[in-house]
Amino acid sequence: MTQIIDWLNQHNINVVNAIVTVAILFFASIIILILSRFFNRWLTDLQGRLHLTDETNFIINRAITAVLWALTIFVVLDVWGIALGGVWAVVVSAITLIGVGFIATWAMISNFTASFFLVLWRPFHVGQIVEMLPENLKGRVIDRSLMFTTLSEESGSVLQIPNNLFFQKIFRVSGNVPAATVNLHEHSDGVKPTP
Repeated sequence: MTQIIDWLNQHNINVVNAIVTVAILFFASIIILILSRFFNRWLTDLQGRLHLTDETNFIINRAITAVLWALTIFVVLDVWGIALGGVWAVVVSAITLIGVGFIATWAMISNFTASFFLVLWRPFHVGQIVEMLPENLKGRVIDRSLMFTTLSEESGSVLQIPNNLFFQKIFRVSGNVPAATVNLHEHSDGVKPTP
């Protein structure tokens, strides 16, 4: 026993904290096992009344067990002097970063997909005038990329409109189709457009 205590002291591990941690984990294992079985029986009794499936009962029981183990870990961290405020700050920061990453990824994929469908369905062409309603953004289409459609306003300013807005908003197209586009349609369809 003295060898273990000496080893713990060499590695700056408090013996009391180590013993308390082992005790907490031991008792938490027993308590969580008992509570898990209790919740399993309780959910089985509720299964008929609430029309729950076995899979739903399993997921609820696992979620409760995970929460109890998370609380146990927080207690152990508190024993070792790690403030829970710092842990919560890290958890919230991680969740925020993941959320921002999903939103950014969604925006990029949404614009890329919208660009693909704009090329496929051709609701407007370069050179035509597009007006976004009800914002009253109006300009001549001068370029289209994977992310944006570029409009040139009469005042000379340039608007960058995300491609996915063309599937979320109402827009009006006016102006003649450029001759180059008409020739493309003539060759691809084999049918001459009517004047």
